[in-house]
Amino acid sequence: MIAGVVIFAHGSSVESANEAVRAVADAAAQAGDFTVEVGFLEPVRPTLDDAVARLVERGAGRIVIVPYFLTLGLHLQRDLPAIVERISRAHPAIQISVTPPLDGHPALIQILLDRTRAGLT
Repeated sequence: MIAGVVIFAHGSSVESANEAVRAVADAAAQAGDFTVEVGFLEPVRPTLDDAVARLVERGAGRIVIVPYFLTLGLHLQRDLPAIVERISRAHPAIQISVTPPLDGHPALIQILLDRTRAGLT
């Protein structure tokens, strides 16, 4: 069974912000052994629905959605579960799961320290 990953981000009217998410997704795809797509909430495409559909077309039987959000805010508490429920109904044979957001991951502390030290030099 092919595993697919969707990096799910908010999306922005500032295209460079969307490109930054795509760059992270490309790096994750190269570093990992899974197929990666990007899906945005708004206002750009591809949407999460589009990203899942692409993975299904490529043969993914299992899809993990990784929210590229710092905290478990309103979009992850309200919008994402509704979208995932709709997608799951459209693709009942596909196993879809969602990871926690980035908040709470130990690497964030190191990133914060790195940024702080860089700002103090």
